[in-house]
Amino acid sequence: MTKPIKTRILLTLTVACTALPMTAHAAYRGNSDTGFQHLDFIENERREERANRLTPEQEKLLADVAEMAKHLRHPVTEEAPSPIAFEGDDLTYDERTGEFTAKGHVDIMQLAARRFQGDYVEGNTVSGDVSVPDRAHLLQLTEGASRVTLDGYRIQYNYKTREGTMAEAEGKVGGYYMTGKRFEFYPDKIVVYNGTQTKCSAEKPDYHLSADVAELYPGDKLVLTNVKFWLKNKVIFARKHYEVDISHPIQRNFPSAGYDSDDGLWLEQTFDYDVAPRVTASANLYVTTNKGWRSHYDLGWGNGGASAVLTYGVFEDGDNAWVKKQPSLTLGYGQRLGQTPITYHLYSEYGRWYSDGIHSNHWKYGVSVAHDTIPFHGYGLDLAAGYSVIRESYDRSRVQGLNASAYLTKKFSDRFAAYIGGLYTKTSKQNALFGFDQEDYSKVLQAGLSYRLDEHNRIGIGTKYAVDPHQWTDVDYYWFHDLHCSQIILRYRSKQDSWKVKWEFTPW
Repeated sequence: MTKPIKTRILLTLTVACTALPMTAHAAYRGNSDTGFQHLDFIENERREERANRLTPEQEKLLADVAEMAKHLRHPVTEEAPSPIAFEGDDLTYDERTGEFTAKGHVDIMQLAARRFQGDYVEGNTVSGDVSVPDRAHLLQLTEGASRVTLDGYRIQYNYKTREGTMAEAEGKVGGYYMTGKRFEFYPDKIVVYNGTQTKCSAEKPDYHLSADVAELYPGDKLVLTNVKFWLKNKVIFARKHYEVDISHPIQRNFPSAGYDSDDGLWLEQTFDYDVAPRVTASANLYVTTNKGWRSHYDLGWGNGGASAVLTYGVFEDGDNAWVKKQPSLTLGYGQRLGQTPITYHLYSEYGRWYSDGIHSNHWKYGVSVAHDTIPFHGYGLDLAAGYSVIRESYDRSRVQGLNASAYLTKKFSDRFAAYIGGLYTKTSKQNALFGFDQEDYSKVLQAGLSYRLDEHNRIGIGTKYAVDPHQWTDVDYYWFHDLHCSQIILRYRSKQDSWKVKWEFTPW
């Protein structure tokens, strides 16, 4: 018998929607000569907080779920299907067949914090089928699953198989704002056809990717086919195949720009290409007004903890020391030591180096170990050590010895954090043939602090003190300013009286 209903039906069903796990907007990694990068976690925490901040709609869903739980007739066990409530202006339900229809402001809510809305819905509670021929809205805040907010048309979905389709949809899946001509939902992935993806929340994003096919694997990766990279309305380059590690996003696809007292105005862009399984070719294009092109090109291979990179071109460090590799081969292998909190890394680099009129066959090899951050009376203690050997053909020199570092970091409040530490290295600019990527002195102390002024502005200071010859070698001041989907970083090096300004998009 079919019953017209003007109120709510509470049933026991299982509803699921597979999507990406919630991820932070960015994995931010700073560039500093004073240890200021030990405060990078502040930038990552802030971006993660912003990415996880609940919208009013999401807050209402959680409130409605809490209210729904108060009216359950029986406790819900972990093994039992999560209860569902149907609401609509005109709702009919056949208890014999499980068929139902709902018209006018239809709301289907599951206790597991999922919501499905539309103006007309029909389905069957026995088979788990739901059909929405017109516009529909999907919202998910299920604990342990990804957040999903999508608006689309012509939805066909099955609660039991967790498979379905949605046409002309747009919204947010995990950390990505997405659009697509067609969404296909499966238990282990979501497939989007003729869609776009971006981390920029603007109505007209500053940057985005478009792809013929995008496959999203929860907690793993985003695989794109025939993808184009866009800045506003311009395509900057395209690739047939591209994969994003969504658990470790990093900015490499879109350009960054800035000003340096030494280099002048500069522009940087990296292009990556998959040339074979586990083999990638990349071009890091870097051009400056004062020094011209300072680019380098890499051919890399990786498999598990092993890696190999053949590189050719110019490299420059934070002190503006540079070297040209003509070419150089780097080999590496790193792994966690069993179940311990210690990670080790074996490395070797051999190549032809050139800088300031000196050519040399440069060979560096060694081992490094690092301990996971140790909680220490409210601080975070980071310890690392290693041993390296550097040989040069130019002067037949050999420099070898230990290096070690220790840092304490603490977040005192939501606004204020600081660090202090020191490092020792046998190799420095005092005994190395090339100054690139070397400390000025063997024993240095570093300290700094960061203070957030408001939602969009943070300032900081980083310092470095040489134990011998007892002098401050670096006192750097920082200002971080957030734009809508990008950031400006201003750095003034007072000891060198030099400025560094960088503008970059939110990392992917």
